[in-house]
Amino acid sequence: MTSLALLIPIALLMGMMGLAAFFWALRRGQFSDLDGAAARILIEDDDRDAP
Repeated sequence: MTSLALLIPIALLMGMMGLAAFFWALRRGQFSDLDGAAARILIEDDDRDAP
């Protein structure tokens, strides 16, 4: 029972840290262009082949 008294606050703290990191990334624009990143992988760069 005493281990639960220690593990529950640690789990809540880790959850809050994850939520804070998600909102920080959301505010910084990390998730603003999801379709562009998916389409960018399909574009071939001819600049790499040029000497």
